[in-house]
Amino acid sequence: MTPSFPDVSLGTDRLVLRRFEAEDVPQLVDMMDDEAVVTWLRVPHPYTARHAEEWVRHGARRLREDGDGLALAVCEHLTGRLVGSITLQGTDWAVRSTDLTVVTAPWARGEGYAPEAVLAIARWLFEEHGFARVEMRTAAGNAAPQQVARKAGFISEGVLRSAGLVRLPDADSSSRTHEFRTDLILWGLLPEDLEDLELEEPDDEGAVGQGGYHDGPAASIASPHRFRA
Repeated sequence: MTPSFPDVSLGTDRLVLRRFEAEDVPQLVDMMDDEAVVTWLRVPHPYTARHAEEWVRHGARRLREDGDGLALAVCEHLTGRLVGSITLQGTDWAVRSTDLTVVTAPWARGEGYAPEAVLAIARWLFEEHGFARVEMRTAAGNAAPQQVARKAGFISEGVLRSAGLVRLPDADSSSRTHEFRTDLILWGLLPEDLEDLELEEPDDEGAVGQGGYHDGPAASIASPHRFRA
């Protein structure tokens, strides 16, 4: 029987990482239909309530139960507001490795939520489940997630040539888009990388995020919905 992650809730000083609930659907639609998210992630466009409901009710649950990964809503601890998502997928239980995607809602950027959430789940994977490696893949032209990866202690390990797709508006119609191939940067995080990270002096601004030290929309080219959209 294939192992799987537990139905878990994780907390930080400012955030709660928990399973998606039905009440998340309206904010999930707004988050995933954001222009920048549509550009960098392979999500349906337009992203509708039907897509969000399918993900919340079935897709996220199947991802966990099938042993492929785990999808968690990232919410503010004090307000309960949805501010992003963390998805693990492509999990290799023999090697103890997984691929991570993080998305920050447009209304929550600039707060450093993305690296805070990434560090929380990475520590959980290493300390509670004995994982040996977490990976991220970011589009070469998307500087924002590269900042998140570095802030969370990930090491750039190379370029996967023409391994991803980005979606850009049609020059003749803003309602149509075209997909273009892009190189992906492969990032890896090992348990010892977090030990090195903890030795560094804290940043004056706290946990800073993507692109220009602001949370960007998405920290990976991979989509949390790409298998079950």
